[in-house]
Amino acid sequence: MPNTIKRSGDGLALQVTKPARAAGLVEEIDEETTRLASTRVFAFDGLLLVVDIDRITDENIVELATSAALDTVSIHRVANASFQIARNGYQVQLPGAADAGFHVGDRAPCTPAPNLLVIAAEGSKRVAADIVMIRKEQI
Repeated sequence: MPNTIKRSGDGLALQVTKPARAAGLVEEIDEETTRLASTRVFAFDGLLLVVDIDRITDENIVELATSAALDTVSIHRVANASFQIARNGYQVQLPGAADAGFHVGDRAPCTPAPNLLVIAAEGSKRVAADIVMIRKEQI
C-alpha cells in the first residue's frame, strides 16, 4: 500500500524506507545508517523522479528527465532534496511536489530502480514503468 505525502517543515515529504533501500539510496550495516544519497528531485505532471546525483551519470539523468518531460509534456522544477531518518525508517523531502500535482494526504506509489525512485500519481503509472525500464537498461 503506498504511503501518503505529509507536510514536513515548509515542504512535503514521503516515507520511503523500503523503496529507498531497494534503490540503494540509503545503506545500512547492522541497522546503522552508513549512507544517505545526495539527491535531486525532478517534478513533472503527476510524476517525481528522485535521483542519486552521485551514482547516476549526468548523461543518464538527462535521458531519464527528457523521457519523463516528453511523456508528461511538462517539467516544473528541479531541486536538490535530502533523505532524513524518520520514525523507524527514512523519508525524502519533495520539493516541487505541489507543482507536480501532489498534495498532503495524497497516496504516492513509489517504484525503486537502481539509484532512483519514481513517484507516480494514478494517471502516470505507464510513464513511471517506462522510466524504471530505461534506468534498468542504463545499468
